[in-house]
Amino acid sequence: MKPVLIKPFLVGAALAACLSSAAAAEPVHYVVQQRWDLGPATRWDYLALDTQRNRLFVTRGDRVQVLDAASGKPVGEIPNTAGVHGVAFAQDLKLGFTSNGRANSITVFDLDTLQVKGDWKVAGTNPDAILYAPATRKLYTFNGKSQDVSVFDAASGKPIATIAVGGKPEFAATDGKRVYVNVEDKNEIVAIDAETDHVLAHWPLAGCDEPSGLALDSAHARLFSVCGNRAMMVTDSASGKVVAHISIGDHPDAAYYDPGTATVFSSNGAGTLSVVRQLDADRYAPAVEVPTAKGARTMAFDPASGRVYLPTVVDKTFTMVVVGP
Repeated sequence: MKPVLIKPFLVGAALAACLSSAAAAEPVHYVVQQRWDLGPATRWDYLALDTQRNRLFVTRGDRVQVLDAASGKPVGEIPNTAGVHGVAFAQDLKLGFTSNGRANSITVFDLDTLQVKGDWKVAGTNPDAILYAPATRKLYTFNGKSQDVSVFDAASGKPIATIAVGGKPEFAATDGKRVYVNVEDKNEIVAIDAETDHVLAHWPLAGCDEPSGLALDSAHARLFSVCGNRAMMVTDSASGKVVAHISIGDHPDAAYYDPGTATVFSSNGAGTLSVVRQLDADRYAPAVEVPTAKGARTMAFDPASGRVYLPTVVDKTFTMVVVGP
């Protein structure tokens, strides 16, 4: 970005420019940088990046493979995670958690050593997405078959609540005060009070079919839901009002918002990464489609390097596609 000279008679304009700095920022262009061969093809779902230890956690059906995020070399494994979907981190507790869909359980492990420390039973059926809320030290699993949310005290493992959401929950996000979750078969977002664990609202997503991935821009109070009909819906997280609709790639599953570059990403199973530049809270540039690989529908993002990790199967080999600026 070029330096800006602010003169007294231009103070108002300069302040406006600062408030919409995303519009002035130069767009970042992304390309495939690397492909990592991770062995025979298996099932997979979400992946997560431990930014403090630079480790990438990749769910592999019955285990979680842990990689060095810079090189892709294996550094460990979390075993016996039957039907594992997601991974969450409680950095303040130095604990990690996996949601095990077939076992209806949570595996608890030490973030430093990767040693398993416990196994918690989930009252709901098929825990899918998993989320840790540092503000309340609560852990949430979003249970696909029982259409509810299980809430635990993350330090002790004590069950706190079960929250019915009236449909199949998918990805979730939190701003500390509320927890938000896409409900895939109802085409809506459910907002939950993080203190009381009560449902506050059901917000319809008109024009969005089967919302899956969900990302949050806390500074602008905006939620980004990616939808099966090649749409990204932008919602005001205070009111639930849809403020923007963006066309993206086919078969989207995961979403991420990077505040550093004011960019929203959608990983699409058809073989693209949709890159959407935020101009301001309610305005977005058309998506740029970066070719990845067919099936690369989930992702993790590294804010330090700007790299996006996308797992898939290529020629019967489990492969990590690494996209970066």
